[in-house]
Amino acid sequence: MIFDTVIAVDWSARSTPSPAVPSKDAIWIGCTRDGVDEAPRYCRTRAQAMADVAQMVAQDRAAGRRVLIGFDFAFGWPDGFAAAITGQAGALAVWAHLADMMQDGPDNSNNRYDVAAALNAALPGVGPFWAKSHADRWPAIPYKDTRQDHGMPERRVVDTRASGAKPVWQLAGAGAVGSQSLVGVAHLERLRHQLNSQVWPFETGGNIPDGDVVLAEIYPALFSAEVQARRAPDEILDRAQVRVVASQLAALDRNGALNDMLDIRAMGDVVTQQEGWILGLPVAGSVPKLRNDCFALPPGVHWTPVDAALKQLRDGLRAVVGQEHVPLADAGGRVLAEDAVAVRSNPVVANSAVDGFTFDAATVPSGIASLPLVQGRSAAGVPYDGAVPAGSALRILTGAAIPAGCNTVVLQEDIVQENGAIRFENTLRAGANVRRAGEDFAQDAALLPTGRQLNPMDLALLAAGGLGQVAVRRKLRVAVLSSGDEVVDMAQWSGANAAAILPDANRPMLAQLLRQWGMHVVDLGIVGDDRADVRAVLDRGAAQADAILTTGGASAGDEDHISATLREADALRTWRIAVKPGRPLALGLWSGVPIFGLPGNPVAALVCALIFARPALMALAGQPWPTPTGMLLPAGFSKRKRAGRREYLRARLRDGQVEVYPSEGSGRIAGLSWAEGLCELPDGAQDITPGTPVLYHPWASFGL
Repeated sequence: MIFDTVIAVDWSARSTPSPAVPSKDAIWIGCTRDGVDEAPRYCRTRAQAMADVAQMVAQDRAAGRRVLIGFDFAFGWPDGFAAAITGQAGALAVWAHLADMMQDGPDNSNNRYDVAAALNAALPGVGPFWAKSHADRWPAIPYKDTRQDHGMPERRVVDTRASGAKPVWQLAGAGAVGSQSLVGVAHLERLRHQLNSQVWPFETGGNIPDGDVVLAEIYPALFSAEVQARRAPDEILDRAQVRVVASQLAALDRNGALNDMLDIRAMGDVVTQQEGWILGLPVAGSVPKLRNDCFALPPGVHWTPVDAALKQLRDGLRAVVGQEHVPLADAGGRVLAEDAVAVRSNPVVANSAVDGFTFDAATVPSGIASLPLVQGRSAAGVPYDGAVPAGSALRILTGAAIPAGCNTVVLQEDIVQENGAIRFENTLRAGANVRRAGEDFAQDAALLPTGRQLNPMDLALLAAGGLGQVAVRRKLRVAVLSSGDEVVDMAQWSGANAAAILPDANRPMLAQLLRQWGMHVVDLGIVGDDRADVRAVLDRGAAQADAILTTGGASAGDEDHISATLREADALRTWRIAVKPGRPLALGLWSGVPIFGLPGNPVAALVCALIFARPALMALAGQPWPTPTGMLLPAGFSKRKRAGRREYLRARLRDGQVEVYPSEGSGRIAGLSWAEGLCELPDGAQDITPGTPVLYHPWASFGL
C-alpha cells in the first residue's frame, strides 16, 4: 500500500460563497484514513477548502501517514500551450504563471475571466479559451467555441479517453472545467510549496510517486457506478462523489491496483510533463476488458462435457492484468510478463571448478610433470593480474578466473609441492577442471519464458543471468464472496441459533487456494438474500478485483440471488456441466469483471474451483493454461459408474493403490481433509474393481 490517507476534493470556481446550508455545486472534501471513510466536509469558499486540506495534511504528517489528494479539475493543458505561454514545455511553468496572475479573495471573488482574456491575447487568432458569464464583457474571450487559428489542440490526450470529459478551454456552461482549472492550479501552486508536496505525474516522470504528500487529478465520473450504488437516499451528489471516490482509491491502493494506475510512463513526455492524466483511467497499452461473449456457449448446447467447457473457457479468456518491474528479491511467485533474457554469461569468464593449480596443458608433457610456481594466486573475485609463463603453474581457488596463459587445473590433492614447484602425474586433458565461459548460458540467452510463475530455483537462475529486476504481471486480484442468509462467519458467531445457521466453509477454503496460486485475495465477506445487497457487493468487487468467485446462489432456485442478479443485468451464462460433483456453473461479466458462480456445497465448490476456476484464473493472470498431470494407478475400490458425467472422487494413495472416500456426498466436508487428491473417472460408463487402472491427481497437480 502506498498511501495511508486518501483525500478527494470536488472543486468549484463560483464567484461568491456557497450557501450556508450544504448544497450542490460547492466544494466538498472526502477522506478515507487508514481504511476508514470519514464524513465529508463542506466548504463555502476556496480559501476555507485550502485551509482545511492543509490542516488535514498537517495531522497526517504528524502521525507519519502518506497522503494522496485528488482534485477534480485539469492539471494541464493540451500540447504546446505551456511553451506558447511561458516558453517552457512543462505544466508547472503554467502553474507558476497563473499563481502570479490569479486573484482569488476569501469571499470567492476572482479575476479568472481577466486571466483567460490575457492568455488568449498572448496567442495568435481567436481563443482558445471560450465561454463567459457575460456576452458583452472580455472581448478577447469568444462567447462560443470558434477555434480560430490559435494553434492549440482542442483536447488533451486524456480528455479523448475519458467519456464525457469537457475541453479545458471551456470556461462556462454545463460541465465546464476551464474556470475550475485556472483558479484551481493557482491555488495548488501555492499549496504544493506550502506542503512541500509532489505533483503527479509532472514531478514523477509518470512513475509511482515517492513523496509523502501527492497531488493528483481525479474525475469522479470514472466511479459513477460505485457512486450510484453507494449514494444514500437524498444525499447530495457532490458529497457522495468525494466520499466514494476517496474510498475507492483507498481500496484500489490496498489491493495493489493503484500502482498500475500511477505508472503512466508509457504515455510519453507530452502527457507526463505537459498535459497530465486522470488518476484511474487506463493508459495506452493497458490490458483491454474481456469481450461480453467470452462465456458464450455454442447454440443448442444443453449439457456441456468437461473438456468442451474447458476449451470454451480457454478460447474466451486472456490476461487482464498489466505489468510492473520488481526487484528480483520480491519476484518469487510472480508471473513473468516478458521473456527473461540473460544480461551476462554464466560464467562470465572461464573459472576453476576446484582448488588446485592452473597451467597450459599444451606445454606440459604427459607422465610425471614438475612445474615451477609463479608467485601469487587467483581467487574468486580477485583474479591474477598478468599472464602465466609457458611451462609454469599458478595457485588457483574454486571459482577464480583462469588467468592468461592457462587452460587446465590440477586438484591440489593430486600434487606434491616442494621447493617452489609442484609435481604430479599428468593424465589431464586440456580444459580439465575448468568451467568454460558461457558453458551454462551465454549473454542474451533466453532463460525463462513469458507466463512462468517464478519459483526459488528460477530466482537463482535469473540472478546468475545478471537480472536485478524483472518484468512481472501484476498479481491477479480475485474477490471471494459467500451468499445466503443462513451462512455465518464462524469468527463472528455468537453461538446462538445453531440449528439455523450454516458455517461459511467455502470462503476460507477458496481464499487459501488463491493465495497458494500466487493471487491477491479481496474478501467480500457474506451477502444475504437481498438483490440490492448483491448488486452493491458485486459493484464493490468489480471495483476492487479482476475476477470474482462466489459460492451459493448460482442455480435457478427461488433463493439463488447471485444468478438472479446476473440474469436481471443480462450478464449471466449458466453452464450445466456434465460433472459430478458440481453441474451448475454460473458465469458472467459484471462491469467487465468475470464472475465464477461456484456451487454452495463445499466439495462441489472445491472440485469446480480446481477443475474450472483455476485454469481460467491462471489465464487471466497471464500464465499458460494448465492441464493437471495425473497418474494411472490401480484402484483399491469397486464402483459401477454410469455414463453421462465425469466424476471426481476424493482419493488418496495407500500401498500403491487409489482408495476413495466412503461417501460421495458433496456436503461431507471431512472427506476433503481425508483426501490427498482426486480420482478422475471418465465421461463414459465404467466398471471398476480393485486393480483397474484409474487416473489419480495428487493435490500438487492443482498447484497445492
